[in-house]
Amino acid sequence: MRTTDFSKVPPVGQATAMFVGATRYRGPRSIFILTFTWFKMVRQMRRLPGYCWHTVYWQWPFTLGTIAFFRDRDALLKFARTKHHRDLMCWITDHGTRNATGGYIRLYNAEESGYTNGVWRAEGATMAHIETYTPLSHEADGPSVHR
Repeated sequence: MRTTDFSKVPPVGQATAMFVGATRYRGPRSIFILTFTWFKMVRQMRRLPGYCWHTVYWQWPFTLGTIAFFRDRDALLKFARTKHHRDLMCWITDHGTRNATGGYIRLYNAEESGYTNGVWRAEGATMAHIETYTPLSHEADGPSVHR
């Protein structure tokens, strides 16, 4: 069911702002030292109004990344201004490449509409499929869904 009402979905589904970032650390020592600030930062992030959910991912050999969801862009940007986040970013970027050799951050915004079914559907608890696919950027209407 296409919808703009996500009031019944879990908090992560109500998020409209997403953070994706990663840092390639110098080595095991840097990752070990990182933990002292990182756990404080996560604790602070979870307590902020607008925080919805996050996860961490790893890529060989020393890259750690975070995907985090917030109620809105302002909540995400307020987190970026917190003490522990600033401390971590300074530690990563100060002293050249002593602690890390690269990193990136991307911010994403959710589309106003999406899809819900069953218990997460605000319009009713029915499980239903859509009749037409969402149009691609060059289409006026999406094609019919064939079952």
